[in-house]
Amino acid sequence: MAFDRSRRPSDPRQAAEAAFKAATTKPVETAKPVGTAKTISATPAAPASVVPGAREMVSLRLDRAVLEHFQKDGPGWQDRINAALKAAAGL
Repeated sequence: MAFDRSRRPSDPRQAAEAAFKAATTKPVETAKPVGTAKTISATPAAPASVVPGAREMVSLRLDRAVLEHFQKDGPGWQDRINAALKAAAGL
């Protein structure tokens, strides 16, 4: 029996790999003619967050001295880094 790629994977590992690939693949840019000029647009991405004020988990590399500065006052150091980044960005 031939392998049918149109069906959803029943193997949990295949399902996880397919979900990871779908979530991490960059959108494909397409050229669309508008009048006489062509514009390049990416496929629209899903909204970043539907919950106002929700935070995104990221991995960030910081200098050791920066990390120690924010951790010296104890718990809440991630909130303090977030506040400092928002202030630096003017948000």
